[in-house]
Amino acid sequence: MNLKLDKSELQFASISISGSKSETNRALLLQALFPELQIENASNSDDSEIMQKALQDFQFSTNFQHIDVHHAGTAMRFLTAFFAIQEGKEVVLTGSKRMQERPVKILVDALNRLGAEITYEEKEGFPPIRIKGKKDFKSSVTISANVSSQYISALLLIAPKLENGLELTLEGEITSGSYIKMTLALLNEIGIQTSFIGNKIKVSPCKSISTSKISIESDWSSASYWYSLIALSRIGSQVMLSNFKENSLQGDSILVEIYKDFGVETIFNKNNFITITKVKKSVIAAVDYQLVNAPDIAQTIAVTCFGLGIGCSLFGLHTLKIKETDRLEALKNELTKLGASVFITNDSFHLEKASKIKSDKSIVTYQDHRMAMAFAPLALRVPIEIQEAEVVSKSYPNFWDDLRVVGVKL
Repeated sequence: MNLKLDKSELQFASISISGSKSETNRALLLQALFPELQIENASNSDDSEIMQKALQDFQFSTNFQHIDVHHAGTAMRFLTAFFAIQEGKEVVLTGSKRMQERPVKILVDALNRLGAEITYEEKEGFPPIRIKGKKDFKSSVTISANVSSQYISALLLIAPKLENGLELTLEGEITSGSYIKMTLALLNEIGIQTSFIGNKIKVSPCKSISTSKISIESDWSSASYWYSLIALSRIGSQVMLSNFKENSLQGDSILVEIYKDFGVETIFNKNNFITITKVKKSVIAAVDYQLVNAPDIAQTIAVTCFGLGIGCSLFGLHTLKIKETDRLEALKNELTKLGASVFITNDSFHLEKASKIKSDKSIVTYQDHRMAMAFAPLALRVPIEIQEAEVVSKSYPNFWDDLRVVGVKL
């Protein structure tokens, strides 16, 4: 499905955004380990639904099962660790063509060193993988910290069920450290003891949890597209979003500070609502941001800057090359089509200040939900078309409906 977005102006509305995909998927795995745990405000994203279905199917399976997580990268990493500790059960875990190009070797090697039995069905280092669940595991392992925080979180989430817990030593510069802290905070919230000192993380074993309910905060990554819309709108435009906390666990909440540079003010109201308002025109010529702890908002920021005629340099983005697509290359391709001058490296993105946007262009999404949503706000400036618009269901199924509510013409 392709969507044509005509040039529009925003109308005020109150938008409800479902729970964070990142928090939800962690909570779902903890729920599988501790069935008494209840989850409120869970994400309605495809990724979370895939994760939930995989866990439910596994629960009622016999000794062998074939599980396909499609495009859900978080599910692939977390389930690899979860299935590894399910004694007596065997699983072949696979995904889409793109998923079979996304590496899992660092996680698999760490699990196998701990005592797991995981082998590759086809290409070494990539799904599909065969996992034979075992019981006896060592209590310490070293893992590279500069590739994907999801590998680390996958190990931390199963750690409470290991007989002696887990001591994890991190090698190299930590990537997306905010997501590791999110994992540890959720473990702490249900009564599991952890420590994170220097490059060592310890998680104590736990037989029963002290808290039986987790309430998931709404997704700041999804909120980023609303920040972009407000930034690209006229002064005075505003929107209200639910359910966001001022002391969020999510690294993408750095949006609040970043978008001040683009004239956007955030007010935290009672009952965890936020009001975001365009209060002034941005007068800066260029911005530089280090996004190693929030790489998922890089596409949004890049498009915002382009729409405002601001140059930008974004750093700490090496993980974007192994996402649903090579996001740096995809950004370069589509922004160049609109008239931008872009330079990328292996871990950075650089956009020159632009004075004009080419209109009536068709944006290729590369089956990446964030490409579709990051480019949508440009409709406030010029008409554009979004190809394969339905891909947004991966993280924000109601996105296009919510845009209609605030007056974007689709």
